[in-house]
Amino acid sequence: MKTTSTKGLRIGFVAMSGIRVVDKELLEMGLTLPGFVERSKVIASLPSLGLLTLAGMTPDCHEVHYFEIDDLQSSPVTMEELSGFDLIAISTLSAQVGEGYRLADSLRELGVSVVMGGLHVSCCVDEAMDHVDSVIVGEGESCWPEVLQDGASGRLKPVYRSSKSFDLADAPMPAFELLDIDKYNRITVQTSRGCSHRCEFCAGSVLLTPQYKQKPMEKVLAEVDKICSIWQRPFIEFADDNSFVNKGYWKELLPELKKRKIRWFTESDISIADDPALLRLMHDAGCVQVLIGLESPSRSALGGLETRQNWKQNQAAHYRQSIETIQSHGISVNGCFILGLDDHGIEAFDEVYRFVEQAGLHEVQITILTPFPGTPFYQRLAREGRLLDDDGWEKCTLFDINYMPKQMTTGELSAGFKQLTTRLYSDFNTAKRRGRFREMVRQLARQKRKNYIVPDSRLEQESMHG
Repeated sequence: MKTTSTKGLRIGFVAMSGIRVVDKELLEMGLTLPGFVERSKVIASLPSLGLLTLAGMTPDCHEVHYFEIDDLQSSPVTMEELSGFDLIAISTLSAQVGEGYRLADSLRELGVSVVMGGLHVSCCVDEAMDHVDSVIVGEGESCWPEVLQDGASGRLKPVYRSSKSFDLADAPMPAFELLDIDKYNRITVQTSRGCSHRCEFCAGSVLLTPQYKQKPMEKVLAEVDKICSIWQRPFIEFADDNSFVNKGYWKELLPELKKRKIRWFTESDISIADDPALLRLMHDAGCVQVLIGLESPSRSALGGLETRQNWKQNQAAHYRQSIETIQSHGISVNGCFILGLDDHGIEAFDEVYRFVEQAGLHEVQITILTPFPGTPFYQRLAREGRLLDDDGWEKCTLFDINYMPKQMTTGELSAGFKQLTTRLYSDFNTAKRRGRFREMVRQLARQKRKNYIVPDSRLEQESMHG
């Protein structure tokens, strides 16, 4: 999807990446806990796939550059260089939007035009318009050609909106070549947008697209091949809200991924446990870990989390068996839990700790229920008068509190979360979880040999990686 324009522009793409935490005690505590720090580093080091995608569909007549905000903040020379750009595109999430606005204000003072897109500004258009020349609302691919044409003629519009849902069959190749590959421990590829569950609290791509949609396999494989061409042993994160909604699609894709000999991670719901054939294909194709939003071990707490159904609540009774099934295929599970749900009292912290221990999870991620702008959860809390700060976006970190829980005080939620963080991510418990999974993988490899099946050397290799 290339477009023509009357003038070549010098364009900078700035990613507002990294983890933010307002609570200083939690931040200082997290810096000493290996399990907590490692996941934070992974998230912080992910490049902006959205910006790389826009860069990839920008015609060759324009000059394009990619920056991470941390690079700009640590290098005044680089900030000065930005004054020579015609257009800066910024993509940001809610927790970093204040920094994004300050950067935009500084750039506009230097005479640089600024456009901003992403989930946050798509939900808070009027707010963003106070700081930028143009706001891109919704999926950026649909608007970007027009932005380039208007930017080249010096007539940027205040707002660009997608007139229709973007067809992933038209998805451009992301400009992975712009990355300094040594800065990243994984690169993202998207196979789909949207999720069928529509959780009340979700600030994912469901806010950008009205329906679940899949990218054609040949485009996914082309992106993987491009990454392999610039990174000898890549680790890929499939940046989907819920990868395996269309299991038939993946059963065709996975044998092709196997040929690429990559290692990868993705997000899924627990239903993959019901398909052993899929799990075998996933493992054989290099899947190392799946992140699954379990949300709570308490069935009652899961009621009403989804706006269309109570699917997760109906699955809760099978959580432990499903985790065991997935991990028995050599794929580790990173179980995600949300603290502060409406049904959660102070007993919820012990419930999560016990479940993690008894279920044998390899990894665990805990977060605090967060009212992101644009979500049904934010809208409900606003109606109920339970928001602490209507525009406290800096607290949209998943680790800070910006609402009044129902069954405990904010102080109890904060204290319980910190205590649970200390318990789960201690050196002892982190090592125990990972050691248990490594031993299980070794047993699987030994059982294969015992059954006269060709040994799977990758199983044993993964057991050494943790």
